[in-house]
Formats: sequence, C-alpha cells, structure tokens
Amino acid sequence: MSEQGKLDFKVFKRLIVFVKSYKRILWFSLLCTIALSILSPVRPMVIGNMVNKYIVADQNSNALFNWTMILLAMLAMEGVLQFLNSYFSNLLAQSVIRDIRKRLFEHISAFRMKYFDKTPIGNLVTRLVSDIEAISEVFSSGLIDILGDILALVAVLVLMTVTNWKLSLLTLIPIPLLLIATKIFAKAMRNSFQQERLQVTRLNTFVQEHITGMSIVQLFNRERQEQQTFEGINNDHKQAQINAVWAFSIFFPVVEILSSLSIALMLVWGAFQFMGENQTNGAQMYQDIFQFTLWVNMLFRPIRQLADKFNILQRGVVRAERVFEVLDMQEDVQTAGKEQAVDFNQDIQFKSIFFAYQDENWVLKDINLTINRGTTVAFVGATGAGKTSIVNLLGRFYEYQRGEVYVGDTDLKNIELNHLRKNIAIVLQDVFLFSDTVLNNITLGDPDITREQVIAASKAVGAHEFISKLPNGYDYEVGERGGVLSVGQRQLLAFIRAYVYNPHILILDEATSSVDNESEELIQLATEKLTKGRTSIVIAHRLSTIQNADTIVVMEKGQIVEKGNHTHLIEIDGYYKRLYDIQFAEKK
Repeated sequence: MSEQGKLDFKVFKRLIVFVKSYKRILWFSLLCTIALSILSPVRPMVIGNMVNKYIVADQNSNALFNWTMILLAMLAMEGVLQFLNSYFSNLLAQSVIRDIRKRLFEHISAFRMKYFDKTPIGNLVTRLVSDIEAISEVFSSGLIDILGDILALVAVLVLMTVTNWKLSLLTLIPIPLLLIATKIFAKAMRNSFQQERLQVTRLNTFVQEHITGMSIVQLFNRERQEQQTFEGINNDHKQAQINAVWAFSIFFPVVEILSSLSIALMLVWGAFQFMGENQTNGAQMYQDIFQFTLWVNMLFRPIRQLADKFNILQRGVVRAERVFEVLDMQEDVQTAGKEQAVDFNQDIQFKSIFFAYQDENWVLKDINLTINRGTTVAFVGATGAGKTSIVNLLGRFYEYQRGEVYVGDTDLKNIELNHLRKNIAIVLQDVFLFSDTVLNNITLGDPDITREQVIAASKAVGAHEFISKLPNGYDYEVGERGGVLSVGQRQLLAFIRAYVYNPHILILDEATSSVDNESEELIQLATEKLTKGRTSIVIAHRLSTIQNADTIVVMEKGQIVEKGNHTHLIEIDGYYKRLYDIQFAEKK
C-alpha cells in the first residue's frame, strides 16, 4: 500500500500470478458473473412489460400467467448462477491461498535461525493464518464481485437510457453525492485497515508468547500485570474494529437516503407527467416508473457494494504485501549447496573459524580443530564460552563469517542442506515434542521408519519399559511440547529419535544437565549405544559424563584453551583441572 493509500497494483499483479494454475475455475466464475450481470437488469424490464400489457392495458390472465412462469424461470436461473458463482469464486480463493500458504511455510522453513531469534512467533502466525485468510477475500468477495457489480451498473444504465433518457438523468442526480461519500468512506476504511493489521499482529504476538510462557507468569505472580497489558492491547484492537464499523454505519444510511431521493425525484416527475398533457400515455408511465423503481435499487446497491468490495480488495492487497515481504526475504535464506554424495565417515576440520551472531561481536575466535572420524569429542567450558555455537555451525543453523569447515575434502557450505542434516542428529537439552503420539514424535512422520524399528531402538536405549507403561504405549498422546512427560522421559524419546535415524554424526548438547540420577543412568546407557562406531560431539556441563571421551576441548570466551583426553588435562593442571575440582568438591 502506497503512502497515498491507493491500491498497490504491483502487489495485486503478483497475486494474480497465482491464479494461472486455476484458469478454468476463474473463467467459469467470470462467465457466471457476466450472465448474472445481464440477466438481473433485464428482469425489471420483463416485469414492467407485464404490468403495462397484461395488468393496466389488456388484463390478459393467461398471458400474465405465462410471463409469470418465465419470470420465475429467470429467478431460478439467477439463483443457480449465484450459487455457481459463489462456489467457484470461493474454490478459486481457497486454492490460491493454499498455494500461497504452502510457499510461505516452505520459504520460512529455509530461514536461518537468526531470523527466528529476532522475529516474534506471533508475527509469523499472523502472516501464515490471518493475513493469508484475508487474501482469500480478494478472489471470493473482491475481484470477481467488483467486476460483476461494474457490469451490472453498465447494464442498468444502458437499459435506463434506452427506455427513457430524461427519467434516467433525473434519477442519476444524487449519484455525484454518492461518489463523494464513497471516496470519503474508502479513505476512512483504508486507515482502519492499516490500524487493524497492526493491532492483529500485536494481539497474536502477545497471546502466543504469554500462553507459551504462562508458567513464568504464574511463577512470578505476574497475572494481574500481564492481564492489564493484555487489556490495553485488546482495547486497541477493539478500537481499530470500531473505527471500521463507524465508517460503515455512516456510509450505508447515506446510500439509502440517496437511493430514496432518487426514487422520490422519479415519483415527483411521474406525478407531473400525469397532471400535464401526457395523461394519454398513462400506461407507459406506469411501466417506466415500475421499471425505474427496480432499476434504481439495482443501481445503488452495486455502488454501495463497490465501496465495500473495493475495501475488501484493498485489505487483501495490504495483507498480501505483508506476506510478500516475507517471501522476498532472501538474505535470511540459507544457501543450500549442491553436493549430495559426501561421505560423512571422514574427519571434520575447523580452520580459523570466526563467528558472531551480530556484527563483529565474535562468539567464536580463530577456532582450529580436527574431529577424527568415529571418535567422541567433548566440549566443556563456562556458559557463553561458545560450545553450542560450534554445534550450530556444523548443522548450518547459523553461517560463520570467516574461515572454513570441511567434512573430508568437502567444504561444509557446498553440501546440500537436506543431505547434511540427514547425516547429523542432535539431542538438545530442551527437547521439543509435538502434540502427537510417542511413535510419531520419534519417527517425525517418516514412513520409512517402522514401529518395529522404534521398539527395537527403545529397547536398545532402555526406554521400552517406561513407554510400555504409558496408556496406549507408543500411541500415547504426549500433549503440547510433551508436557505430560518428565524431563528425563522427554530426553529418552530424543535419544530414540536420534537412534532410529542412524546418523553418521551425533551431537549431544548438554543432554543430561536437567535430569535426575535415575534418568541420567538410562541416558548414559543410551549415550554409549548411540556414540558407538560413529563420530560424536558432546557438549557437557557434568564432567563425569565425558571422562571417557577420546578428546576433551576446553573453551573460554570463544577460544580453545585446552584439548586432550581426561588424564592429560588433569596432568597439565589448567582450566579443565579447575573445573573438575570445583564440580567434585561440590559433590563432596
């Protein structure tokens, strides 16, 4: 939408491109619209002719009955055409927004993690749901209906002019006032739509964040304060809607008044005609007044609806502009790479890696490291040392600014993303589970992974017993984010998920930091099963879990300060030894 508030035709043209796949539906809907635009204005002419010939003049009941049947057939045909027009225009709209929503979700799925770090989830939900739903109205209630209203206006004006041009001019006197009122109404609606879209986004963002974080709100007794904030946002949303209602409540009575004025002028003119020298043409006057009364209603109704439909069209284009803003974001899309035949059973090398989440505030500085194939490498260090950042770079959730990472002889950035991530499995500290069954949360809907494979993996990591005790076992619904399971149980499901995907590279990001001792023993068993025979990277807070690692890398402020096995690092009495002493002193 431009600063002047006019319809953005560039955005509109981009929307029309999505219709190309549904040309037949579009043309059929247009055909029904054109037929309706011709058939409806002809009906008053038929009625006027019936009044003149078979009621006022001839009073031929048989002919009147026959024409009544014809009129009923015309009404039935209009009903059928209206049904077909409504059905196919909505079919077109839903087909188009399905394609746009699919493309938008696919595009968002390709974004780097930094986009999600800076973008509220509620904002994206608004784009994918509310904004795209508003776009559907462009086709179901906007574009085709506007064309139909314009054609109906033209047909009515032509018939009125051909029938009695003087009476036509008289009935059109209020039209300039209606056009002025329509322009004012359209401007008011543009402003209200812009406010509405802003408030919908604010409301969605607030609700999404606070329902997700309700435990924090309740824990810190913030219910009253957050309720007050919500009431403020909700009131702003209500006011945006009221502004639109206010414009409608003013405009529609104005249209009705002007429509009544047009009919009043016509009736006054008819009365003077009867009082003058044209009394002999009384039958014709009856017919004209009868026809024009119906035509005036048909004339003002499309004009009134045009203003409404044009604003629906504008609102859809405004929302489409917001959707296209996201679709046009290319700087956040990851470069996919092309290599799809990489052997991941090779050494991984980090060469002079520098990485920052923002500008040049380096989180990793000059990282040089070789992870030998088939070995277990553990990263330890204080919070913020850069351990998780290395994992994020290896999975290409973020892109490093300087240096190179190689898998064998292949640059990591040249590997096709799907191929890369198919060969890497990550078990995070904060396990995310979907509102689905245990089985589907393990397989993530992959049809190639059978129930038998899942059960075998569960037994291998020691989780089969607890899953079997759940109601419905592997078909148990875990609730949103797995809320009905304990932290340890969710971690075990994440281990099974990694196990069944059989990755070449396994990453465990502080997978035991938040579990109890009993769960930790099971997870230790699962870790041994998972790491055996594959390249494994473990980020650990508890040093007791990584003492058997082939290599331990100690990080401090984004740099590698020590590396070696447990025995070697204890002997050199450095950073690792101090961390080790602190943890085991706490246990004592």
